[in-house]
Amino acid sequence: MAKWTAQHEAPEPLEGPVVATITGGTILWFAMFLVQLPFYGWFADRDLLWWVWTCAAGGGLGLIGIWYVRGRDAALKRHAAERAAAAAAPGTGGPDPASPAAPGSEG
Repeated sequence: MAKWTAQHEAPEPLEGPVVATITGGTILWFAMFLVQLPFYGWFADRDLLWWVWTCAAGGGLGLIGIWYVRGRDAALKRHAAERAAAAAAPGTGGPDPASPAAPGSEG
């Protein structure tokens, strides 16, 4: 059997308001946990306590997710700032646009 190879290039990952998305999801998990707490006995009688504890676990894992995506977002911004600073510094990011030998300059 032939080894599978991609027929086209993989798309770029989607970027969006990741921190806000994870924070919103975490709030929803904790809200569902709090809404179910008054009915703890009802869930226990029907052997459905896992519903309550699943929401608690989702909220707890969401807190870890918030910590992770905030760090990732900060690292991405730091990397972009370093690249911009390297590109702006003469001699480190390519040809100096003021020099006559730079592409696109007519002089």
